[in-house]
Amino acid sequence: MQLSTLALPVGCLALVGTLLAYQRPFREYPGVEYDGMPLPPDYKVKGEWTFARLMYPPGENDGYRGRFDGDWHQGLSLWTQDYPRADRHFSEAVRRLTRIHTRSVEQSVNLDDGNEVYNWPWLYGVQVGEWGITPAQGKVLREYLLRGGFFMADDFHGTYEWMVFERSMQLVFPDRKIVDIDSKDQIFHTVYDLDDRYQVPGAEHLATGHKKDGYVPHWRGIYDDKGRVMIAISFNSDIGDSWEWADSPEYPEQFSALGMRLGINYIVYAMTH
Repeated sequence: MQLSTLALPVGCLALVGTLLAYQRPFREYPGVEYDGMPLPPDYKVKGEWTFARLMYPPGENDGYRGRFDGDWHQGLSLWTQDYPRADRHFSEAVRRLTRIHTRSVEQSVNLDDGNEVYNWPWLYGVQVGEWGITPAQGKVLREYLLRGGFFMADDFHGTYEWMVFERSMQLVFPDRKIVDIDSKDQIFHTVYDLDDRYQVPGAEHLATGHKKDGYVPHWRGIYDDKGRVMIAISFNSDIGDSWEWADSPEYPEQFSALGMRLGINYIVYAMTH
């Protein structure tokens, strides 16, 4: 689903068609794990929903800092963790498990790129405990969310990464608290009833079941004034890995099962709230 109306004031719906024409075309960037994956045969076909992945500059504790000497705008940066395999696996799951007309390929979105983010009402960010969003990007993300956008913050673990993320949220919502999402909240019951949620470890941490000192999973969020979840936070879990490795016999099915269901709940919630 692509809602350019997120960027429009009331009364400007006539501009929707014009804005759609200015959406950035699909581009695949080199990733830290993958480069040059085969494109699905229908990758040029648009859909009512597209997996939008947030691009962002590296932070002070970025695990890839110094490993790649390049411009984060061009890929080979932390924002490409699990990309594009996780994005395409999850998009395929949305196609199979719902009736949402889903594009087969992802869209990488830069908050510095004018009004582009407003075309994509569901946005995903990976390893947000190591990112380095700027004050200007925080302001854009805030406006995007207040206009109806939804952000899924995933794959960060332990005390220090939480501190980095919490500090970055002050750039976005200095006036709003991060709270635990109650299990009765509609976001956990839009398609699947997910009262029984458990920690989803990354593929490299299956032996321990956790990363760093992130022993306990938390499902947190930031709400708007009407009680809508604007930011859904999966702390001490790696939902992206559950999508990335969904087709691997070595990765436990129980983690991908929860990850897929959680993601589908989030996008349906974002499209209906």
